[in-house]
Amino acid sequence: MRQEKLRVTLPAVVALGSNLGEREQTLRDAVREIDAVDGVIVDAVSSLYETDALKPDGVDLDAPSYLNAVALVRSALPPRELLVALQAIELAHDRVREEHWGDRTLDLDIVTFAGLQQHDETLTLPHPLAFERAFVLVPWHEIEPAAELPGHGPIAALLAALPATTDESPRLYAKWEK
Repeated sequence: MRQEKLRVTLPAVVALGSNLGEREQTLRDAVREIDAVDGVIVDAVSSLYETDALKPDGVDLDAPSYLNAVALVRSALPPRELLVALQAIELAHDRVREEHWGDRTLDLDIVTFAGLQQHDETLTLPHPLAFERAFVLVPWHEIEPAAELPGHGPIAALLAALPATTDESPRLYAKWEK
């Protein structure tokens, strides 16, 4: 266990996804890399869930399916610096940003950061679509069932409000093992 200096850390929720390459290994590596960022501590990680690819026009059954997970972290970095660190990890995993909601080796999104609500050209908190994404809510609920999404309420209620037949319903893929 690494030695931590006394500094203020704030809670954040990070969503992870991958639908290209060695998806499971990529997500496991990404969690280790997030935990290795100076000032960031990973406290919990959900199981891995598989979901169909969601594109701007809906579910794309021809695209590779995603593996998704959620990590609870504490960050001494402010939100934009955490975002920069996460984007560097994505880039190290050959993330390409050519197509909106395109297939990707790794996607790391800050879902919430210390209850902040903000919107600017680089970061919107909470994540603007998290409240309606089962592939975020299901793994998050697994590891923090009493959590609330700022501006939207308890994630348990958000999950209950999703249609039972949602196309991107997550399917348990693998339990998280360190």
